[in-house]
Amino acid sequence: MEYNTSRKKLVLPEYGRNIQKMVELTKAEPDNEKRNKMAQAIIAIMGNMNPHLRDIADFKHKLWDHLAIISEFDLDINSPYAPPVIETLQEKPESVPYNNKDAKFKHYGQTIEKMVKVAIDMEDGELKEILIQLIANHMKKSYLTWNKEAVADELIFKDLKVLSGGKIDLNIEETTLTETKDILAKNKRRRIQRKK
Repeated sequence: MEYNTSRKKLVLPEYGRNIQKMVELTKAEPDNEKRNKMAQAIIAIMGNMNPHLRDIADFKHKLWDHLAIISEFDLDINSPYAPPVIETLQEKPESVPYNNKDAKFKHYGQTIEKMVKVAIDMEDGELKEILIQLIANHMKKSYLTWNKEAVADELIFKDLKVLSGGKIDLNIEETTLTETKDILAKNKRRRIQRKK
């Protein structure tokens, strides 16, 4: 009995071992004309295995590229397309630059910090007051999302003051935020709807 662990590693596992064996047989064929016919047949089978890819532009080109990759670029056939360059396939992707900026309060996120800066720069008026009220409510929602317990409005106001560098100072008597129970009930409804 032959186990997969003792067999040669599949180059492109999505095509399976039989395609790889067919490619190996094609590589071993000495007659050029017969080898080309075998390659055409393999391409047809590969296309039938992935009918959902037929809508993709250059579907045939992709199949020929895959055939070249499976053969490890050692298949002497008359391909209608130039084989891919080995070096480009072996290139490592560029590293993704991460934003390492530390947030003062990670549970609020950087978007809240940006919104606070916008609110600070706005001219005084009704629009600024509405934005600050929305920011404070969103901060309370974010806090409850991560902490899952009741939060006093005073804490949100204090955090908002810290985030704004003391430029936004809400008064507990003048400002009311959404009730904690309403936010928690809304979050619970969303979780139930996602499960359906």
